[in-house]
Amino acid sequence: MPKRWLLCVLLGGFSAQALELSGPKVQGTLLRGEVAPGTQVALNGEAVKVSAEGKFVIGFGRDAALENTLTLTDEKGKQQWPVMLSAREYNVQRIEGVAQKYVSPPASVTERIAKDNRQIAKARAVNSDRLDFWQSFIWPAQGRVSGVYGSQRVFNGVPKRPHFGLDVAGPVGTDVVAPADGVVTLFVPDMYYSGGTLIVDHGYGVSSTFIHLSKSLVNAGDEVKQGQKIAEIGKTGRATGPHLDWRINWFGERIDPGLLVPPRQ
Repeated sequence: MPKRWLLCVLLGGFSAQALELSGPKVQGTLLRGEVAPGTQVALNGEAVKVSAEGKFVIGFGRDAALENTLTLTDEKGKQQWPVMLSAREYNVQRIEGVAQKYVSPPASVTERIAKDNRQIAKARAVNSDRLDFWQSFIWPAQGRVSGVYGSQRVFNGVPKRPHFGLDVAGPVGTDVVAPADGVVTLFVPDMYYSGGTLIVDHGYGVSSTFIHLSKSLVNAGDEVKQGQKIAEIGKTGRATGPHLDWRINWFGERIDPGLLVPPRQ
């Protein structure tokens, strides 16, 4: 687990260490928390799922508000705690040579893209009781980091949405392993933009997405263990070279995978 910071509650009937959070306090972070069993948690007024042991997780996207509030409630009352995030600066990447059909896709593929997006959204909406997100994550592939979270990509001079993944370059066929335990919720070999697309549920709305794959070794419904080979790097979909694009979501919030793994040596 990453570095933890303790919030000590002296009011509202809570114990002296009612709330413990781990993770960097920056935009794009995933914070794993622990409260006394039976405590209810809300983030900015929205209920957060808490395990019987008091574990929970919250996520903040690329441009998340810097000032947030956690509310803890038990039989003795409520206590509010600020969660203050630091702002980040992001890189801009200019990439030339992308096929025009991917920069401005023809109308004939609009429904195909919409179908892809619906399948991905459904898989990321899974809210299972698994606590796999509590593990310390490992890198899913070996290779050069060729793209980072939050960067703004400009394809053939046309600005696109920010990049929400962590790219690892490697030859086609390079091993992709599970960064944490989980259950496969989706594999589609030929999505329009992302090509071979695999999603693994880690519980409580936390999921890993792996795209541009050449092959998957697992199918929807399969349980996977951390370090298990699950796929191979490819160059499918909108990709200018073979690489793995790894993404982390907390439901609809897009998280920086680089904050969950140890720095490369």
